[in-house]
Amino acid sequence: MQLIKSSYERKKTKKLMVGNVGVGGDAPISVQSMTITKTADVEGTLQQIYALAAAGADIVRCTCNEPEAAVGLARIVPRSPVPIVADIHHQYKRALEALEAGVDCLRLNPGNIRKPEHIKAVASEAKDRNIPIRIGVNGGSLDPELYEKYGSKVTPEAMVESALREIDYFNQVDFDLIKISVKASSVPLMIEAYRQLSEQVDYPLHLGVTEAGPPPAGIVKSTAGIATLLNEGIGDTIRYSLTTDPVEEARMGRTLLESLGLRERKNVDLIACPSCGRAEIDVYEVAEKAQQAFQDKELPLQVAVMGCVVNGPGEARDADLGIAAGNKRGHLFIKGVNVAVVPEDEMVDALVEWATYISDNGFEAALERAKSTREEARKAAEQDRDRNLQAKGEDANASEAKVAIIEKSREE
Repeated sequence: MQLIKSSYERKKTKKLMVGNVGVGGDAPISVQSMTITKTADVEGTLQQIYALAAAGADIVRCTCNEPEAAVGLARIVPRSPVPIVADIHHQYKRALEALEAGVDCLRLNPGNIRKPEHIKAVASEAKDRNIPIRIGVNGGSLDPELYEKYGSKVTPEAMVESALREIDYFNQVDFDLIKISVKASSVPLMIEAYRQLSEQVDYPLHLGVTEAGPPPAGIVKSTAGIATLLNEGIGDTIRYSLTTDPVEEARMGRTLLESLGLRERKNVDLIACPSCGRAEIDVYEVAEKAQQAFQDKELPLQVAVMGCVVNGPGEARDADLGIAAGNKRGHLFIKGVNVAVVPEDEMVDALVEWATYISDNGFEAALERAKSTREEARKAAEQDRDRNLQAKGEDANASEAKVAIIEKSREE
């Protein structure tokens, strides 16, 4: 499917490399997530890193909160399929140990490491190793001095000043491999902080709504904040911070970028009708089964599940592949062309089979494959459409009858 890209003009920031992944400049917007394992558990952490990479994460962050975690990183980094960022809080020595372990990036929280000599010591070592640092400002752990300065509350101005103060320390040791985040759990606060920061720096920005919470609310909050900024041309890498399996974070991040046309599609984009009185199947159930069936298959197609053949194929004519239900059977269509009829209980299997065939062989080959069944499929779809309309009418949800009542009440 040809994706329509967003029309915004993305702000050009300085490009840096996190391992082999570019961040900023002309690099694609990347997806990040964080492991929830103990980093000292090397095998368990690697298992989660591989799962995150498979779900769409380009970069993965691991905590380095104790000496054992740094030892774990030394064993994890060489085996990781994606670049690793060490998350540092409170103890600057952990950052030095993580650099020695070979990590591809550090994340420092200015609210937790406040001594200038410690910050500059880490930046100097990172400079010698050509390793970037993310300045990770967090509304929940703002420097107490800045908190008091801005009226004992977290403000966009306070968060931006925290980032700028850290940059100044880095400048003192001539370190500029910097990316920045100014995250907050409040979506409006987070958006305004990033807007202000973007006006003052040209470093790459890492977007996220911190502590967004569990799905579905956490997904809504994260999407509201991240998508708003991306559509304004702000942001170079993103993370969904959800209270759930981090694999879901990677999936959501990838899905958002694909939906905005900011990354090429990696997996199926499943669309489905909301169902109505004409539906002859449980659309929700079939769509869920299809979602599960396609979840781990890298098939960059748009696939439609429609509840009936009255409007289904027309509404999903731009989909690469779809199926519409009718009379206990499914009408399979490719690019709006009916190509086959399958039993109701085989609809999802048929979608997977044809999607795989299209991905491997192309649309022309798929249409040629169905050449002998296309006319029969068209006639069957037309029959089911006519039968459905005769049984339930054009207005299956009786909306026009309701409109007539409303209009009559106005006359009275």
